Amino acid sequence: MTYLDHAATTPILPEAAAALTGALSTFGNASSLHSSGRRARRAVEESREVIAAALGARPSEVVFTSGGTESDNLAVKGIFWARRAQDPARTRVLVSATEHHAVLDAALWLADHAGAEVTLLEVDDFGRVHEDTLRAAIAEDPASVALVSVMWANNEVGTVNPVRELAATCAAHGIPFHTDAVQAIGALPVDFAACGASALTVSGHKVGGPYGVGVLLLGRDVACTPISHGGGQERDVRSGTLDVPAIVALATAVRIATAQRAERAARLAALRDELIREVRVRLSAAVLNGDPGQSGMDGGPSRLPGNAHFSFPGCEGDSLLMLLDAKGIECSTGSACTAGVAQPSHVLLAMGLAPALARGSLRFSLGHTSTVADVRALAEAIGPVVERARSAGLAGLRRAKSPAAAEV
Repeated sequence: MTYLDHAATTPILPEAAAALTGALSTFGNASSLHSSGRRARRAVEESREVIAAALGARPSEVVFTSGGTESDNLAVKGIFWARRAQDPARTRVLVSATEHHAVLDAALWLADHAGAEVTLLEVDDFGRVHEDTLRAAIAEDPASVALVSVMWANNEVGTVNPVRELAATCAAHGIPFHTDAVQAIGALPVDFAACGASALTVSGHKVGGPYGVGVLLLGRDVACTPISHGGGQERDVRSGTLDVPAIVALATAVRIATAQRAERAARLAALRDELIREVRVRLSAAVLNGDPGQSGMDGGPSRLPGNAHFSFPGCEGDSLLMLLDAKGIECSTGSACTAGVAQPSHVLLAMGLAPALARGSLRFSLGHTSTVADVRALAEAIGPVVERARSAGLAGLRRAKSPAAAEV
């Protein structure tokens, strides 16, 4: 099997797996006061310190959740509700048009159920939000903005946003800024304090940790109304019994992913560039989506090191995916959270791609287990697969236009 879908989930790191299985052999509720409970609490707090140190945060700013989706919902809804409670005029929510659905749908839910006014920030052809775009949106009525949410790096096309500049613009107006950094952790230098964000989302299974655990880094002075209630755990922001083994494994994964980030990013960027070259050599019509991958505005990477996203004219992405899968090559048509939905990606449409071209797109994402052999396997398969998918699409189009088909 050739696995090229690390952006959806990456295999658990051996060290994280060992930490998980080791912690599973112990027991104790971290909220209990007896010895087993205190032992569990100690494991949680040590993990909190490890994650904080790795991501440039204070331990008190680490709020454990069930994953990226919950963290995004907690940030968007919780901060909105808290801001509106402080000032009823704060009803505007600004999010980029290319956000993950965990942010986008949470904001739209607030519009449908809580009186929010959602503004989708335009992006350029690479899928990037520019600081002047945000500044202009805020300037329409700064006193009405409750929060802004722009992802650190796009999960589909890999484009990196200028997070520090965006956060600084928000700070100048006293507006909380949230960033979904699920794809950035372990791939880009992420420092919570230095970037200026008010809240930041982390997901375990994207960095080599287990499924079902994540973190919301939440500034100590950022008010956030809980979206679930119960025992008052995690600063009374996120109630619920803590999954101690998963938290221990997550801390291990974050520590290793950030410590090895520079070396791994360089290796993956080289593999990514080779993958892009191989596809272009074999298919000159293939369109690379997202930033080309040169230096960003702040001198850092402008594209995720392991991301290569292509559109193949005349093809359907689902057909390409299944044909590659039959050859043992696994990739994605976009976000795994919305996979299987036969519609063009909202990310690509926001970037200006035509719907037909957007539907014929695939994301190839590399990770810590990726090798040169994976790139070679794709290079050998992609040409015949695209040709077959294009032929099938043209045949289907001819059948649809034939008089006999019209009569049926």
